[in-house]
Amino acid sequence: MNLETNYMGMNLKNPLVPSASPMTSDLDGIRRLEDAGAAAIVLPSLFEEQIRHEAEELFHHLDQGTNSYGEAITYFPDPSGDEFAIGPEAYLKHIDEAKRATGVPVIASLNGSTMGGWTEYARNMEQAGADAIELNIYHVAADIDVNGADVEKRYIDILSAVRSTVNIPVAMKLSPYFSSMANMAKRLDEAGADALVLFNRFYQPDIDLDLIEVVPNVVLSNSHEMRLPLRWIAILYGRVETSLAATTGVHTPHDAIKLTMAGADVIQIASALLRRGSHAMTDILDGMRRWMEENEYESLSQMKGSLSQKSCPDPTSFERANYMRALQRYM
Repeated sequence: MNLETNYMGMNLKNPLVPSASPMTSDLDGIRRLEDAGAAAIVLPSLFEEQIRHEAEELFHHLDQGTNSYGEAITYFPDPSGDEFAIGPEAYLKHIDEAKRATGVPVIASLNGSTMGGWTEYARNMEQAGADAIELNIYHVAADIDVNGADVEKRYIDILSAVRSTVNIPVAMKLSPYFSSMANMAKRLDEAGADALVLFNRFYQPDIDLDLIEVVPNVVLSNSHEMRLPLRWIAILYGRVETSLAATTGVHTPHDAIKLTMAGADVIQIASALLRRGSHAMTDILDGMRRWMEENEYESLSQMKGSLSQKSCPDPTSFERANYMRALQRYM
């Protein structure tokens, strides 16, 4: 049974990849995931806020006493200058150690929403040994004076800046909230994205009625959420050159098989691992192999994209017609 796949030019032994989560934050966890069958590892994100905070903290300490004598005033570099490239060294060390600890590709993750110091840190990640970089642009468009075109331009600009800085593959992890998701995917493909990771989950705040305050609220995914990336991967398969990664709602072998049939090159997993541990990955892989054997599939490539919009007998199933049929069936 051949489960090999290609993702961003990297040949992987199977399509299952742990996404950025606490499961990949330490070397023991990474080793357990590799033993369980992980084909690549996405490290936890380095957040834009961490980069900014660490640079500001260091500049604050360097700046202490610089006015105590004349020549010291301009001794230290301005933190806004290109030469001031200070950042979380621990993350770069984690990349290096992860590469030494595992035999599968290691994908670094940058999470932010503005240009910030992304290009410099992308270069540092490449130098630390990352095989690829996943840009997680976690942007909530809450400014009523910013239009959709400006929001989309931000994504293109960040990708273009990072793409021009590194030689390793760059993936874009996206939310589904674009006015034209298909066109946005096409533009990112043309701007040099090596993969689209569909989709990011925005963690919705809640209100604590005892404390009378807004509180963070993290809810793990369920299999029903898999249908959103399934639809868009099926629509985009064969229409963009970039690799397609599915994430959100993958908990069972059937989830992974459906997404592969829609056209996914890899399946990223987090919630299932957080719930059940690394053996959840082994269970999904074993279940995929059993299903493929029972249904006489010899390889993943034979199955990939077979039920994409481009290939399925009824392409309208992924558009409005399916909505009407679903309502009629329920009634």
